[in-house]
Amino acid sequence: MSRTGARHRTRAVTARPRHLIAGLLALLTAMTATACTTGDDRPAVVVTTNILGDVTRRIVGDEADVTVLMKPNADPHSFGLSAVQAAELEQADLVVHNGLGLEENVQRHVDAARASGVATFAAGEAADPLTFHTADDGGPEGGEGQPDPHFWTDPDRMRKVTGLIADQVIEHVKGVDPGTIRANADRYTKQLTDLTTWMEKSFGRVPADRRALVTNHHVFGYLADRFGFEVIGAVIPSGTTLASPSSSDLRSLTEAMERAGVRTVFADSSQPRRLADVLRTETGGGVRVVALHSESLTAEGAGADTYLRMMRSNTTAMVTGLTGD
Repeated sequence: MSRTGARHRTRAVTARPRHLIAGLLALLTAMTATACTTGDDRPAVVVTTNILGDVTRRIVGDEADVTVLMKPNADPHSFGLSAVQAAELEQADLVVHNGLGLEENVQRHVDAARASGVATFAAGEAADPLTFHTADDGGPEGGEGQPDPHFWTDPDRMRKVTGLIADQVIEHVKGVDPGTIRANADRYTKQLTDLTTWMEKSFGRVPADRRALVTNHHVFGYLADRFGFEVIGAVIPSGTTLASPSSSDLRSLTEAMERAGVRTVFADSSQPRRLADVLRTETGGGVRVVALHSESLTAEGAGADTYLRMMRSNTTAMVTGLTGD
């Protein structure tokens, strides 16, 4: 072979890797540009609690990314955020939170996001909140009481909040299709209406003389108001699981239970049932402790992984606990 032919072949061989590298670089550049325009620019909604997170996902669908900060089975009163989650709040297009003092360790991050210009929506404050009274504010006859954050135990209030979340998404989350958001919200609203009807029928099985509730803390005030129950008291006389009962609190509750003939205590499954067990000891035994999923959804497949399944599960457990079936 001539030297000239060898040189041509060498140039051809060395040219191929150069063309290959150039092609790979072009492809990488195109992929990076695509990621910047489609990934980073996706609208984002951040939700604090997993109950509101489930509802918000039903409304938003595929129109935006929905990030839920609270993990399954967590206590909304005590869960906290990582630095990454706190940053997500301030980068969101919209933050949906419960408010009314529920997310006690997260509220300051929500406030910081609002101060930086992020739109925020406090669902509990928009749900016609009820108040409850404790010994500290003078009981039912005195003081102004405290706002009850647990509005979701009334599915009618959740139905109202569903429409309001849809309004907030359409107003503040750019790039979503309003028609799709409305259709999703309407579809979910119909499911909530069906849930209310089913709960009314289920609770109708509970006799009038057994419609008294005792819980580990004040969590079912809205349910009682909607479906005709009376909240006798709570082991923790507060709207938060972070408080503790005194001996006089337990004595007063025990006396109230004896007067009402209550032998069932409902305790949230995300919290240890030690306090309810203490009450059972105070009453000399014979008190049944029934676990409910009242403040947090479970992991997927664990029986209460959506708001609708949680409400149906709790209703069934409450009816069984109160009727003795």
